[in-house]
Amino acid sequence: MSQTNKSSWEGRTRGGAFGYRFFIFLIKRLGIRAAYLFLALVVVYFIPFAPKATRAVWRYARHILRYGRFRSMRFLLLNYYRFGQTLIDKVAIRSGRIKSYQFTFDEHYADFLDILNGTTGVVLIGAHVGNWETGAPFLDEHGKKMHIVMFDAEYRKIKELLSKHTAVPEYKVIPVNDDSLTSLFNINHALNNKEYVCFQGDRFMEGSQQLRTMFMGREACFPAGPYLVASRLGVPVLFYFAMREKGMRYSFHFVLAEPAGKEAGKKPELALLDQYVAALESIIKQHPEQWFNYYDFWK
Repeated sequence: MSQTNKSSWEGRTRGGAFGYRFFIFLIKRLGIRAAYLFLALVVVYFIPFAPKATRAVWRYARHILRYGRFRSMRFLLLNYYRFGQTLIDKVAIRSGRIKSYQFTFDEHYADFLDILNGTTGVVLIGAHVGNWETGAPFLDEHGKKMHIVMFDAEYRKIKELLSKHTAVPEYKVIPVNDDSLTSLFNINHALNNKEYVCFQGDRFMEGSQQLRTMFMGREACFPAGPYLVASRLGVPVLFYFAMREKGMRYSFHFVLAEPAGKEAGKKPELALLDQYVAALESIIKQHPEQWFNYYDFWK
């Protein structure tokens, strides 16, 4: 059932312009590994000075993952550290330091490319886990056909800052703001051109339409938009995740969604959401510390 539920997320991702500027300076002056060292100090700072995010991660560790207090404290430090690493990696890769990293693809990669090379546009749905942006440079010409649907407040200032200090990203952005009709037009235009539209399927703005389902053992809300659009456009739908592994390595995971037909008593968008949640849960269980939603997701 779709409904509206209050969310504390305000359309802005953790790690604002100052954080990016700081890490851009460190990477250019001292290198990637030096930036990782300084990151440890930033993590200690964030725990008391980002109380809402800290409470959210603590509740996630204690009530969703069911960790004890000591393990939850370690998890809190690791979660912030992993998030900082993804910011550093994003800046480093866009600055041309791609060769510093290694990348692996799961067994579905060939099927994924076949779908991208098909005769229609494609919808990709990711999440705020891992570091999805690292994939664009490694999809060659496919990356240039990607259009990321993103809240306007989430990317504008950071986009301007990164454009001054790093290379132009391979993908394009479809901003979501008050004019939703313009966003829908841009989405349809990209798909009609046999290009790819990418959504983040795990965040919504307060006041937007939402879908409820069970996630990690508790009921949670998800944005209705990606699933309404993807289930009605008649194009292939893929779930995509890029996860940070040990060392400076990323692994890419792809899941092809079954066509969202009408199941008994279930709307197509809910059937698609169920598939997405199953894929997301599988990834989070492998990498619980790379869940980067810093608000009370299960509220």
